[in-house]
Amino acid sequence: MKTKILKTEQEYNEACERIYSLMNSSEKAIEPDSAAGEEIELLSLLVEKYEMEYHRLETPDPIEAIKFRMEQMNLKQADIAPLFGGKTRVSEVLRRRRPLTLKMITLLNRYLGIPLESLVSGNKEIKLEAEKRDKLLSISSIQEYLKGGQAAMI
Repeated sequence: MKTKILKTEQEYNEACERIYSLMNSSEKAIEPDSAAGEEIELLSLLVEKYEMEYHRLETPDPIEAIKFRMEQMNLKQADIAPLFGGKTRVSEVLRRRRPLTLKMITLLNRYLGIPLESLVSGNKEIKLEAEKRDKLLSISSIQEYLKGGQAAMI
């Protein structure tokens, strides 16, 4: 396989297949400095770049992340009530009638290991007022940051 920037889904799939075949080509561990090791590393970087551009995953909804972790850990609402301040409050949060507080987010991360990124993202209702947003977007460093893939936050 000729190593080049991946531009199509077919090239991406071929690179993934090549990585798989290289990794399973020997019973022995592949040395990083060997030809196969360097090819795997290069292909992995190309695959990662392609995935960041074309297969970007959205962070999960915070409530769905909590429910997923509860299922994984076989927990009931009563089990996690202390993290929310009581049984009523956990029910309100899981039914989307009450937002997560900073304290809840911190405790969910600390005791259940839910990533902070999963708990703080997803609320698309939080937006800046048009005047404040325009003032913020007039700053060149913020414009550059948002061009780097964060435009969904606007």
